[in-house]
Amino acid sequence: MKSFKYTINGTVYNVVISSIEDTVAEIEVNGTPYKVEMDKPKKKQPVVKTSPAPNAVPPITRPAPEASGPKALRSPLPGTIIDIVCQVGDSVKKGQKLIILEAMKMENSINSERDGVVKEIKVNKGDSVLEGNDLIVVE
Repeated sequence: MKSFKYTINGTVYNVVISSIEDTVAEIEVNGTPYKVEMDKPKKKQPVVKTSPAPNAVPPITRPAPEASGPKALRSPLPGTIIDIVCQVGDSVKKGQKLIILEAMKMENSINSERDGVVKEIKVNKGDSVLEGNDLIVVE
């Protein structure tokens, strides 16, 4: 029997897990009993490790060519856009600063990942962004 105390949106919940059998758990939340059905855990596929044959020649690997066409520059972390230092139509070089993002009270320069032309700016100064949000499209 395990007991937990959760606070959700200011409301305190005392949860007691009485038993778990297969995919059914018997619990009490603030003294009210419930039966909870759970999904069966997915079985993990076994990992088969192979070792190369003696005297095997390793495969030749080549870097993939950079895809042409538009590519969105994404926010590496959540924060607030405090400055945009480019405009649509600007030619940019790889590593050139395009946006300044404030995250955790620190300014972070967001640089171009490749040479190209700014096709679209998807954010405005003052916008809040999440990690992975598109910021600028470079073609």
